[in-house]
Amino acid sequence: MAVPWFVLEVQFLAKETITYNLYAILDIETTGGKYNEEGITEIAIYKFDGHEIVDQFSSLVNPEKSIQPFVVNLTGINNEMLRNAPKFYEVAKRIIEITEGCILVAHNAQFDNRILRTEFDRLGYDFDIPTLCTVELSKKLIPDLPSYSLGKLVRSLGIPITDRHRAQGDAKATVTLFKMLLEKDTAKEIITEAVKKDPKRQLEPKLLDIIQSAPESIGVYYMHRKNGKIIYIGKSRNIKKRLVQHFSNDNKKSKKIQLEVASVTYEVTGNDLIAQLKESKEIKKLKPIFNHALKRTIFQSQLYSFTDEKGYLNLKIEKVTSEKDASKTILTTFTNYQQAKSFLFNITDEFQLCQKLTHLEKEEGSCFNFGIKTCFGACIEKESPSDYNVRVQKFIDKTSYEHNSMLILDKGRDVDEHSVILIEDGIYKGYGFYNLNFQINSPEILKSIIVPMENNRDTQHIIQGYLRKNKNLKVVKLT
Repeated sequence: MAVPWFVLEVQFLAKETITYNLYAILDIETTGGKYNEEGITEIAIYKFDGHEIVDQFSSLVNPEKSIQPFVVNLTGINNEMLRNAPKFYEVAKRIIEITEGCILVAHNAQFDNRILRTEFDRLGYDFDIPTLCTVELSKKLIPDLPSYSLGKLVRSLGIPITDRHRAQGDAKATVTLFKMLLEKDTAKEIITEAVKKDPKRQLEPKLLDIIQSAPESIGVYYMHRKNGKIIYIGKSRNIKKRLVQHFSNDNKKSKKIQLEVASVTYEVTGNDLIAQLKESKEIKKLKPIFNHALKRTIFQSQLYSFTDEKGYLNLKIEKVTSEKDASKTILTTFTNYQQAKSFLFNITDEFQLCQKLTHLEKEEGSCFNFGIKTCFGACIEKESPSDYNVRVQKFIDKTSYEHNSMLILDKGRDVDEHSVILIEDGIYKGYGFYNLNFQINSPEILKSIIVPMENNRDTQHIIQGYLRKNKNLKVVKLT
């Protein structure tokens, strides 16, 4: 059989380049009718690199057959509208170009892929492309929702949708949905499968090509072998710059990575807090062979409070232990003792506390601060426990979120987006991204956009450390 003319043109235009996580997210409207006899009336495709739309195509299509009446009522597309629209063979070249090297993503992908393959079969062209279905992904990553139809699903997630049952509106909503699913996929199964499905990834890419494709943005990056397996996870304020360091270093570990890495994927986070939380969680969960430090906790010192026999609230630094002591309240953790000691000196001065009751001094009698009149005499019982404890409690309330419920709002991944960290009753629940305020003001929608994360000592340290360094961060207390 002769090769169709539009295929020859596409082959002539094709370049030997390596693609990185490209998805063709599409929606198709059809005439309805008997199985495999439907015709396409409208198609919209958004080429998505996992972070943003890089190309798009949409068009009405003349199916050369009548539309079923119920479809006219559903979509608003009628026979008259399609009279002068291009026929499928006239848009076939553009469809091949925009889907080249991509994974096809659709809501009920089996249907859209079947319709496209049927149309291309009629032209004598084998349209064979790997697929991902957002219905199946949603059921796995966002379980127990009442409905997974596109309209009801995006409504429950607070995703705006316009022109429902029109290809462009439904495809654009699917892009937003897929972006959210990528965030919720903390096991990185989608990306791993994408790497395995892309045949061009089997080639050994040049390190320079990997660097050039990386963004100069804050985020987390994942190094893959040829089979898609993640071998290293890192985070950086500038991913491109960090990759340059990886690939230009000549130490033993860097050389091993350079030999084994086949591709690098990444997730832009918009701020360093989410990058730290994602890196910590995913290294512990996925255990890449070249990550060592974060497979275990790296926080060696902790600050705790307790009440002594005289009724005074004490603050003290100790080594992090796995043993729990009901008499101690752990307030925050630190990478090392010196960091903890420096912090304790600062808050002792800020809240006019006693250096003996913060265990920075061990001498008998009054503390040094009492001599310079920044301690009011708790060390020699000149100040009552009730008065002294008020200031200690102010510090505890400011530093610890043990019994607090709150939202931490920060920058998002682009100018019109924000991020949110959810803490309920002192437990870190996860993070999410939102564009519209109603998404965080509605409890049900807020919970649906949050990517669930594990609460542990490391996440507590990361969040508290970030709050200490970023005092102007917006924090919304929840009742």
